[in-house]
Amino acid sequence: MKQNLTILLAAGCLAANALLAQSGYVASGEQVRTLSPEQRTVAPLTSPYYHEDSFITSDLRAWYLSHQLDRIGGEVTVAALQVRVALTEQLQLVAYKDGYTKFSDGSLDGKDGCNDVGIGIKYALVQDWANEYHIAVGVGYEFDWGNSEALQNTDELRLWISENKSFGKLHLGATLNYLIAVNKNQGELGSSDMLTLHFHSDYYLTEWLSPVFEINGYFVTDDNGTGVAPYSGMDAGSLGSGQDEDVWTAALGAEVRPFDNNDVSVRAAYETDVSDSSNLFDYRWTFSAVYPF
Repeated sequence: MKQNLTILLAAGCLAANALLAQSGYVASGEQVRTLSPEQRTVAPLTSPYYHEDSFITSDLRAWYLSHQLDRIGGEVTVAALQVRVALTEQLQLVAYKDGYTKFSDGSLDGKDGCNDVGIGIKYALVQDWANEYHIAVGVGYEFDWGNSEALQNTDELRLWISENKSFGKLHLGATLNYLIAVNKNQGELGSSDMLTLHFHSDYYLTEWLSPVFEINGYFVTDDNGTGVAPYSGMDAGSLGSGQDEDVWTAALGAEVRPFDNNDVSVRAAYETDVSDSSNLFDYRWTFSAVYPF
């Protein structure tokens, strides 16, 4: 399964490049970037560890998540800071996971600690500013430096591909991740291989406001024989969960740009479970701020 999905991702990238070459799209580095304010895509608002756009930027992103859990009850809160650095016009360093997780109430009450640390490299395959079309691929690694009681402390290899397309003031995006548990028995409850899908849309309503709608999907592809938990940990924690515990969520939010130069943006989103199956996800509030540099 791992090899098949890895080959599928690689084949998808090659096919996309061939298609773009035939359709007249311009590859990275062959065009000057010129964007008006209404053409700028809002950065992903939810699933911050796995939802990545296709743009090469340098910025700091602060996050605070308040997540109400189903099945086991209680709440989990997360505070984190992401760093993205454009090394070249096509290459970006992404420090996508860190921070602190705290469980309160419910069966995991008092379980808290530092998160694992995830670092990756993103490469822009296509930067076609004239047609407002972008594709990027990335590889990352999550180091088991976190606290196992907070459902962290697992090594994970991450492969992803992202795509963005704009239509004037409307901006669309999608990300596909394949997550490979490097050591299946790590952590408190083991770790599973997962496929995650993320869809993004935002609309430039005014110079200071853009509403955002997003959908996230989490699918266990291999429980690695652990089968400890009857539900997926999604992006909240590592669980050796079953393959029939797919999770879909939908989120509605907005980005506010309170300053004239739009240097800082403040965002918030409400996200809820829209799956048929019973799982951990009840609802979540996500708050973040982005500072470009």
